Amino acid sequence: MSDKIGFIGLGRMGLPMSYNLLRAGYDLTVHNRSQEKVRQIADAGATAATSTAEVMENCDIVLACLPDVATCEEVLLGDDGALPNARPGQIIVDHSTVGASTSRACAAAAEARGAMFLDAPISGGTERATDGTLTIMVGGPDEAYARAQPAFDVMGAVVRHVGPTGSGTAAKLVNQLLVGVHKVAAAEAMLLAAKSGADPALVFELVNSGWGQSFILGRNAPAMLDRDFEGIRTQVRVFLKDLGLIQEMARDLETPIPGGDLAYRLFTEAVDQGLGDMDGAAIVLPMEEQAGFQIQRKS
Repeated sequence: MSDKIGFIGLGRMGLPMSYNLLRAGYDLTVHNRSQEKVRQIADAGATAATSTAEVMENCDIVLACLPDVATCEEVLLGDDGALPNARPGQIIVDHSTVGASTSRACAAAAEARGAMFLDAPISGGTERATDGTLTIMVGGPDEAYARAQPAFDVMGAVVRHVGPTGSGTAAKLVNQLLVGVHKVAAAEAMLLAAKSGADPALVFELVNSGWGQSFILGRNAPAMLDRDFEGIRTQVRVFLKDLGLIQEMARDLETPIPGGDLAYRLFTEAVDQGLGDMDGAAIVLPMEEQAGFQIQRKS
């Protein structure tokens, strides 16, 4: 573990990922806009940094996990960001969910400094970020991947080098396309079952043991049955952001995504109705309003 690791962005995903690196014995330097989280992990042994530039100065491999495209571009590409401060041979990794254009811009900025860039978005939620079993999808140079892979293996159970720059981002957006479509499908299926008069909990049990089963149905059906839309894991507005990136990707590639188009419209309507800060399972609420029926467990 000769490489010193930096981590920028200690949010819901970044903080547990950082703890796993620390527990694995890495020399870890961290930075976050909110210094409270920096102090928290510094108490466990990480080195606290007060700026992105400080992380870049002291680390060989710098990982970032940021909430949206604007923040990612500011932190990685801004005047005081990671890439303008990169050194030759340094590796910068973006675990955020962004568009292909952002990943390409980061790779070009890294190359101009003699550094290397990897787009390495993640999937699995906070639970798998905590236990180190994320899926990590990586695009970029082979040499950079080979050096960063030991750190990835600490944070993920399924780690794959998908191909050149942008490949990891493409894989993540395909993942999010399926997640968005499956959320809509799970909501409409549960609502249809409940309004038919069938016991929705039993229908869920049966369908989720048959060919209709999906991870998202298994995750969202209990939330619908228990009316637990505030126990936030991933917010509606976050999925809308990702579905917007998928729209851009489909337009660039001139490829139809009818299911994605529908999911984008429904998530847009949900945000417009004030549901943006609720868990993604809340996509069922506008459907229930249209149906004049609410999913409930039978006594």
